[in-house]
Amino acid sequence: MAENDNIGKEQVDSMLSREGTSENPSREVFTAANLITFCRLVLTLLFLWVFGTGQNRIAALVIYVIAASSDFLDGVIARSTNTVSWFGKVLDPIVDRLLLFSGVIGLLIRGELPVWVTVFVIARDIYLAIGAQALHKYRTRPVDVVYIGKVTTALLMTGFSDLLLGAPVIDGLGIMDVSWLPVLNGQAGPIGMLLVYAGCVCSLVTAIIYTREGLAIRRDAIANGWEKPPKQDM
Repeated sequence: MAENDNIGKEQVDSMLSREGTSENPSREVFTAANLITFCRLVLTLLFLWVFGTGQNRIAALVIYVIAASSDFLDGVIARSTNTVSWFGKVLDPIVDRLLLFSGVIGLLIRGELPVWVTVFVIARDIYLAIGAQALHKYRTRPVDVVYIGKVTTALLMTGFSDLLLGAPVIDGLGIMDVSWLPVLNGQAGPIGMLLVYAGCVCSLVTAIIYTREGLAIRRDAIANGWEKPPKQDM
């Protein structure tokens, strides 16, 4: 009963906001913003095919950049036209991750990206996905994307785009004498590696923010009377 009351309160709060806003997403599927998100998915698959077959590295980069650039466009259109939808809020981050992972894995296979970056980026997203699933029982609406999360995506995708191009190459900065930090050590490499490092730092900060927000949502739900559903007998 307490859980139902909590969900009912959330539905009442949503009704107070205009439909199509971030606070009250619509049930629409065929919107301009969702169409852009779907096109980004198609471009991601096309990039994987072009880059994976080694047909044309420049063409693969152009496809990746176009797909990455559309990340901000769909969000801006959805918010400015009040067409934010549940479908888009679920699909958009999934497509973003697929695009990001496609570039990461492709560069790793070619030996152009440190293994720890690949592990960190993927592990962080797995952690957030598990957290979002655990949080769903306390609140049906997904946690809104924070601004630094968009900055993280922009830094990583821009950095990976430069790594895909492989230029411009700069001399190693010699700041740290460790083999797993190319460019920051004495090893030369694309300048995009610095953007990837900045993206990893922002990614860690974003994970901490989402964790704190998730814990706050859980704490508020329990304080408002949420109770763990009883186990059902098999």
